[in-house]
Amino acid sequence: VSNNKVGFKDILNGNDVENLIFAGNEPVNFSIDAEFAGPGFAIKALGWGFGISTKSFIKANIVDVDPNLGDAVSNNGINSILAQTIISNNYNQRLNTTAWGEVGFSAARQIFTTKLHKLNGGITLKLLFPGAYANVGAGNFKGTITDNPINGLVLTDANASLNIAYSGSLAGNYNNASDYTNNLFGSLNGMATDIGFDYQFLPNGKNYRLKVGAAIKNMGSMTFKGDNNYSTNYELNIIGNESFNLNKLDNAESIKDIEQILLGSGYLTGTPQKKDFKVKLPTVLNLYADVKIVSKFNVTLFLQQKMKDNNANDQITSQNSLSITPRINLGFFEAYIPVGFNEISGTTGGFGFRLGGFFLGSNSIITALTSDSKQADFYFGTRFGFL
Repeated sequence: VSNNKVGFKDILNGNDVENLIFAGNEPVNFSIDAEFAGPGFAIKALGWGFGISTKSFIKANIVDVDPNLGDAVSNNGINSILAQTIISNNYNQRLNTTAWGEVGFSAARQIFTTKLHKLNGGITLKLLFPGAYANVGAGNFKGTITDNPINGLVLTDANASLNIAYSGSLAGNYNNASDYTNNLFGSLNGMATDIGFDYQFLPNGKNYRLKVGAAIKNMGSMTFKGDNNYSTNYELNIIGNESFNLNKLDNAESIKDIEQILLGSGYLTGTPQKKDFKVKLPTVLNLYADVKIVSKFNVTLFLQQKMKDNNANDQITSQNSLSITPRINLGFFEAYIPVGFNEISGTTGGFGFRLGGFFLGSNSIITALTSDSKQADFYFGTRFGFL
């Protein structure tokens, strides 16, 4: 979980997260990423390495939401000190959630090898199983929010391009946590590819002193289909002396509810479109270098650069990040301290270890406990091998 507004200490101190996240004037970015690794295995044969992996994902994001608009809709303007707020944005702000599963088939082998140098390459073909999806996008939103003493918060002089899309269980109540997990694996409706290479320098002909690599991941898309599958582009227009009471959204429990309330107001132009729609995976470029400083002590540098626009309504989001990880490897035991610089949450510091095949760690536990970190995460798992 990462964001650019709420610190870990705010949560420990019992502060109201919903109020804090829409405070200030900086657009709100909030990301929840969950990855569940299922069974997988790998083998070596005839100079090749082959593998099969299974994973499922849940991603929920707030992307560049205007804090004044978010505060008015979520908190009835509790953070506002003005009777009237003018909003004018030239970008697309989004609320988005996606759940899907994938099965990957990997192959890798040595491309070139000498006593001192080695070059490896690999590819993974992934079958995608879209489960559930929800998106609300507001492009080029302009309007005035007024605190009316009789009607409460009202929106006037407003226009925006809205995209409202939903599929699967996320068309229902967005407060029901089970809706996010019931559809982790849907039907097969997409494909994606990962491709990568690494180079190793082996001064003693056996163990590498330097390893560098590059990979492009998640090149592909998936199509959502179903009986409750809708994706519609609307135009919002409130002109003259007309106004929309934002308090009407208080009782909305689903994206469908929000859509029907806006349609019922008469200010939304368009008709709900029941159709299949395609969603793009978060394509990223990964670069890394692992350097052996002395025996059993390495430092790893990792860079992730997103290659897609998070503001696009058909895009699953990702974020840019850079990390430096010193680690001690004693064979059966390994410990490491990752220091990260993330696009949304800023600087983080964590700790992790591996004991045999079991591993446990967090990329942000140190900064979460010692400073006002805006990220919290953990991971664990186990792996084993046999001949």
